[in-house]
Formats: sequence, structure tokens, C-alpha cells
Amino acid sequence: MAEIRLEHLIKNYGTVPVVKDLNLTIQDGEFLTLLGPSGCGKTTTLRMIAGLEQVTGGTIRIGERVVNDLPAGERDIAMVFQFYALYPHLSAYDNIAFPLRAQKVNAKVVGEQVQQAARALRIEYLLHRRPGQLAAGEQQRVALGRAMVRRPQVFLMDEPLTNLDAKLRGEMRMELKRLQRDLHTTMVYVTHDQTEALSMSQRIAIMHQGVLQQVGSPLAVYNRPATLFVAGFIGSPPMNLVDCVCDADDPPMLRDADGQFRYPLTPVQYDLIRPGGLSRPLIFGIRAEDLEITTDPAAGDLPAEVYLREPLGDEITYDLRVGERIIRAKAPPTLRLGRGTQVGLVFARDRAHAYDPATGQALF
Repeated sequence: MAEIRLEHLIKNYGTVPVVKDLNLTIQDGEFLTLLGPSGCGKTTTLRMIAGLEQVTGGTIRIGERVVNDLPAGERDIAMVFQFYALYPHLSAYDNIAFPLRAQKVNAKVVGEQVQQAARALRIEYLLHRRPGQLAAGEQQRVALGRAMVRRPQVFLMDEPLTNLDAKLRGEMRMELKRLQRDLHTTMVYVTHDQTEALSMSQRIAIMHQGVLQQVGSPLAVYNRPATLFVAGFIGSPPMNLVDCVCDADDPPMLRDADGQFRYPLTPVQYDLIRPGGLSRPLIFGIRAEDLEITTDPAAGDLPAEVYLREPLGDEITYDLRVGERIIRAKAPPTLRLGRGTQVGLVFARDRAHAYDPATGQALF
């Protein structure tokens, strides 16, 4: 196991910057996910750690070693790709054993380590089969076994569940989480799927356009998004975001341009906004689950009209019209409201957010 430190890491392709001054420490034995949309630099970062991409600037340390100039084979890492790259003419056993045999490890030790990996992954019964005889989830376990037997300091995983169906992805998420816990190894996992990141990680590092936006526990990045990008990227449905300005009313309010949307600020929130000037533009944010729908419009903080209902089994997501704006709110399945119903919205004020559109940084 080993700590990984990325210090002022830069990657350019010609004149195009892909990773911009990235500073990140991945703790020894930690499961950290690099999360972001396609093209954000997360896979490039992983490949630089692996030694598959040359670093343009900065330093990569694995343990106490600077590995910038070390070839991939000398970094003591194992990588699992989106495509499993199993040898089709070899059995599962031989695929798992391949890296050990390439190192000329004693045959008895090879057998012991293959069986140990197979037990951990619960694939002892299919070691005699070839990849073409295996389901996608079984092939993924074989690929993991091949990485495990090397007993590396670091596991690197590049969207390894993308090609699995929804049921298998759910099962494999739990398997990977269990495996990392049992092996106590450092694991860096790349994905664009926030469900994977939120359910598996000890910490998440969110990237956008080559820039690290926020690092924190799943709960921290979900409940306290530090930037406007994180607020809009994390969560399903995405956070409601409304362009506003602050009025010094009593109580002080955030209002949109036509005055239909309004949010009463708490004294603490008002004090956080006031130093920058009340007339400046702000972006207000609140998640769908942090809005309560009341059937009495007068009882809410904000009147609204039901525009669309989306039943999801254990909950219903409502699209609610506020002036010309659509606000999304979640409700229990027992609340059945038809289109055109007049309702009220109640804000969970301790879970509301505001962002500076110029910097994208959170104000509260």
C-alpha cells in the first residue's frame, strides 16, 4: 500500500491544456474516485499515475518515490480497464496467473495466489473456462483477479463497470467496495457515473475542464457543493439553480428578474452575501428533496403550479411552474397532484445554497 501525491500536475497535448495544476493527496489504503464528465481530465490523470502518459509538469509520488520518469512496469501498480483485455485462448485460471508466470514465480506460489484471488472474488467454479464462456461480470472478476495476484501498492481502475448492465453494475459496486476493504489497498477509480462515486468512495475528487473542483466525502460533496459546477453536476435530478439578486427587504430576499421567484434569506445567509454588494447577481441553488410541497399555497414560502409529475416508485418528482420558471421538487408517492394544481413550496433553509456566477464559488 502507498500514499499517492500529485503536486502541481500538468498535462498538455500540444498547446491544449488537459490537466491544470492539479494538487491531490490520496491516502494510504484509501478508495478515492476521480469523477467528472467526459473530457474533464480524469482518465488522463489516472494514466499519468500509471505511467501510460508523460507528465508535462509537476510531480507524481507513490510512497516516497518520485515516479515521473519510471516506466509503468516499475511503479508497482495494477490497472483495470473498461475493456478487460483477457487472453481469449487462455482459461480464467491462466489469465489470472499470467503476470506471475511472466515474473517466473514458483508454480506452487502461482497456484496458491490464483486460488486466493479466486476465493476473494468468488469465482473458483469458473477457473477452467475461457473468456468467451464467461458473462461480462465474470470476465470483470477475472480481470480483477489478474490485477490482485500482483499484490501492487496501488490499484487503478478506469471505468471498469461501464459495459455491465444495471443489475451487474450494482452487484459489482458492492464487490469492489468489499474487495478494497478486505485488501486494505490504495484504490483510484475513474468514472463519470455519480452513483458509482457516491456509493463506493471514501472521498471523491470532482474535475471539470482539467481543474479540480472539490475533494471530500460523498456526503460532503453532495450536501455542501463548493462550486457551481459541482452543484449542477452532482444529484439526480440536478440542483435547482436560479439567477437572482438580493433585495434589502424585511426580511431580505433573493429575487429573480421578474420577481416571481423569491427566497427569504436567514440572517446568517444575508450577512454572508452583504459584503459583496446587494445588487450583484447571484445564483441560488436548492435540491429537489429540500423543497416540501404543501397543498395550501398560502402556507408555503413560494406559490407554484404543478406542470408535470414523474412517478419513480418510492417517490414522485414534480415539475412546478413558478412564473416562467420550472422548479423540481420531490414528494412521497402518497402525494398525488394533477397538472394545474396550485401548491406552495417550503424551503429547507439550512440546505439552501448561493453561488457567485463570476467565480463559481459557494457563498453559503
